[in-house]
Amino acid sequence: MNTITRRLRGRPAGGMSEADNDGTPRSQGRIRLGKKTKDLVKTLNVGDIAVIGHCNIDRIAAEDLVASGVKVVLNNDPSSDGRYPNRGPLILVGAGVRLVDFPDSDLFELLVENEQVTIEGSEIRRDGTTIATGVEQLEPGLVEQFERQQAEIHHALADFAENTVTHIQEESELLSGAIELPETRTTFRDRHVLIVVRGPNYKRDLRTLRAYIRDVKPILIGVDGGADAIREAGYRPDMILGDMDSVTDQTLKSGPEVVVHAYADGRAPGAERMVELGVEHIALPFVGTSQDVAMLMAYEKGASLIVTVGAHFNLIEFLDKDRAGMSSTFLTRLRIGEVLVDAKGVSRLYNPGLTVGPLMLFLGAFLVLAAIVVLSSPALADLFDLIWLKIKIWLGF
Repeated sequence: MNTITRRLRGRPAGGMSEADNDGTPRSQGRIRLGKKTKDLVKTLNVGDIAVIGHCNIDRIAAEDLVASGVKVVLNNDPSSDGRYPNRGPLILVGAGVRLVDFPDSDLFELLVENEQVTIEGSEIRRDGTTIATGVEQLEPGLVEQFERQQAEIHHALADFAENTVTHIQEESELLSGAIELPETRTTFRDRHVLIVVRGPNYKRDLRTLRAYIRDVKPILIGVDGGADAIREAGYRPDMILGDMDSVTDQTLKSGPEVVVHAYADGRAPGAERMVELGVEHIALPFVGTSQDVAMLMAYEKGASLIVTVGAHFNLIEFLDKDRAGMSSTFLTRLRIGEVLVDAKGVSRLYNPGLTVGPLMLFLGAFLVLAAIVVLSSPALADLFDLIWLKIKIWLGF
């Protein structure tokens, strides 16, 4: 049995729900509709019922939903379609959030934003009348499905590898070709660059780098919503790069340089949002993911070290992002490999040791304590006066 299933077995599901006399779980709450989970979570409140359209709920989406405090998640798509072992449903149910799938209903037509409904078992009830019936995802079934998918992961891996190799031939310019980049006001030459992506453990890894950020002061680049994570950690991003579909308006308006990742043909949907917000920006057409573009920009402009937080690189992470291959990421890492390091490596390798600040603070506290002890004891005070007199004689005062 794998780590996640061992950890989740035995944890209570539906911790915020009541139950009818026959034991059927029953929850009441306010409906919040959102086809994009990453946008919806920013508006959710504790006790809400989230309605999403998210096939194969990924780990980041599940963690964000749990953090929002929702009691129930109603999914208009399969929370796991069986293609690969996605952890999202297990994370939700393991945290006590009820998860009900409605792949055969159009919840976004049936339900109204902010209306109060009751979720009884797998049914949605409005004023006592059942308006839709789904399938509740329970922990035993999810654990069994997850373990089965892990045993069959080689099928997904084979398809993924084939797509990767096919696209490597199409995107080979990433490895050997010249890359045209726009002029930026951010100067990268001989600087460390920290790139933050909303990926696995990105918040925790960012916290582990506090000493590194304080001492080295790297350029901080947020890839889309990663810029919000930088601000939440108490820093200011120097640059935001991405398609701008998940970063908040407040972060965009906070003053960093904004680079909109556009399609190779020049179309940049994110640029329209920048115009509406009145945010100055640069459009950068490029193949691959936004995290690839951020790493290549830093490398080509002369960064001495590139540190990534939350970057995607394993099979599950790419499938969670609905990507059938990783050709651009593979080629990007081959091109910039000698200056690239993951945040986990920095947190293990970078140990600043005892700095002057804490040492002086300790010394000061010790002297204050010693003075209090001396002044409170006449005998020690006399001894201290004698020592001080001898010191003055020795120094010739």
